[in-house]
Parts: sequence; structure tokens; C-alpha cells
Amino acid sequence: MKYLSVAQIAKMWKRSERSVRNYCANGQIQGAVLSGKTWQIPENATKPERSNKHKNIPTTLFEIIKAEKSSKLHGGIYHKIQVDLTYNSNHIEGSKLTEDQTRLIFETNTLGVESNGVKIDDVIETANHFKCIDMIIDNANCKISERFIKELHKTLKNGTTDSRKDWFTVGDYKKLPNEVGGHETTKPEQVAKEIRHLLSTYNNLENKTFDDLLDFHHKFEAIHPFQDGNGRIGRLLLFKECLKTGIVPFIISDDLKMFYYKGLQEWPKNKERLRDTCLTAQDRFKTILDYFKIRY
Repeated sequence: MKYLSVAQIAKMWKRSERSVRNYCANGQIQGAVLSGKTWQIPENATKPERSNKHKNIPTTLFEIIKAEKSSKLHGGIYHKIQVDLTYNSNHIEGSKLTEDQTRLIFETNTLGVESNGVKIDDVIETANHFKCIDMIIDNANCKISERFIKELHKTLKNGTTDSRKDWFTVGDYKKLPNEVGGHETTKPEQVAKEIRHLLSTYNNLENKTFDDLLDFHHKFEAIHPFQDGNGRIGRLLLFKECLKTGIVPFIISDDLKMFYYKGLQEWPKNKERLRDTCLTAQDRFKTILDYFKIRY
């Protein structure tokens, strides 16, 4: 598929570039992908209709997150998701940053003078993860594509120590075999084929259920397409799909980590552990929504 720039689409549709960017940010253009700071739009995308109606006040979680992100509101649900999802997802993967340090990086782009012995990669990947969350919000209504998955990985690992290693590919599939939890994963030469099959099967499902999302997550982690960052990319995609389907999202916290890992391993034969773990995390997220008076 050929992609065009915002300027090219604006000229084709006889709309302003600002309007086209807004269409992309609001999920009104199917298949539009944010690459860095630039939107890439399928050449055959459908032009959204203009509307003279007054905009409704955001009421759903997705609408509120988008509005708060756009207005750069601090202290709301968007702010909390950025800190909680980034801290917990990175912490599961071994980051030593505290929740307060994570919050400080998001709020002030600084770490604080009291911090000693902090790994630079932890700081870089934390800042990068904030950008990844913005990407899944901007692309929440789009189907998951290989291009989008790779762009997430490129954003997450950009500027890290790994990105300077000859054998590590940022924004592309792994070159070397890897394991997860002592189990073999898909061989590098088979990753592209397996990912395409997974995406084709998943994207063709209608009325996706909670178990459908968990099944996709399990299969993605079993493939383990990247040399590193698979867990975080997988959980970002899971959060995105919750927003798209209207399923209450959830964040796996440290105390649920071992149940989560065990549940992923058992999923093909026993779905109870992973389902119950994620439902527990979902119940916790509902208390946050209750606090902010967001319906679900």
C-alpha cells in the first residue's frame, strides 16, 4: 500500500493541512499511522465528511483521554495512565525507576537530584514509553498493522544502548533467536510470516471479546518478534485494543506479574489464570474510572 503525506492528502482533498492532521489524531482516517511526528496516510483513504454540529462533551474513556491529551491537561486520567502504565510495564521488565521518578520525568522532563545510580536506558525508555502511549491513543481506532508495531518498537528503543548494537534492530524484527520464560519463541526467519498470519486472523474477527484480546496478546508474546521490548509492545497493543473495542483497559502491576507470566504460559491449555489476573487488574482500573467519574 502506498502512503501519502499530510500535505499531499490536503491538496488532494482540498482541505487544510491542519484539518487533515486533526482527522488523523481523532481516528477519522482509517489506516493513518503516526511516524515520528509525521502522519502517513493510505492513498486510498476515505475523506471524512465535514460536520457543522456542535461537538459533544467527551464522556467515554477514549474520548476523555483524547481530549486531555490534546489540551495537555495535568492531573487527569490521561496523566495517570501515562505514569501508571509506563511505570508498571517498565518495572515488569526490570526498570529500577520508582513510580515517583517516572511521574517526575513525565511532568517535568527531569529526574531529580536525589537519584543515584539510575540506568540511562531506564530514563530513555521511560520517556520513549510516554510517546508510545500517545501513539496508541492517536491510532486507537486503526487496525493493528506490521508498520504500526514496528513504529512502536522504534519509538520505544530509540536512543538506547541496544540501538547502538550491530546485532540489535530497532524498529524491525529480531535477527537472533530468543527465549521467554525458558521457552523457545518463533525463529527469526519465520517471524514476519507468523506476525502477518496473526494480524490477518485477529483483524478479521468481529465483535472482539476479552478472551480474543488475551489470545492475541499470548500469541504475540509467543512469537516474541523483537530482540527486546516484546512485553511492553504487547501490553501497549493490548491497551490500544481495549480502547478500540470499548473494553475497560487494565494495567498489570508488580504484584500481579508472576500470575500474569504464569497465565501466559498456561493460556493454550488453561485460560483461567491469565483471564482472572487481567480481570483483577481491570477491577482496579475501574476504581480509577470511578474516581474520575468516567462511565464504563
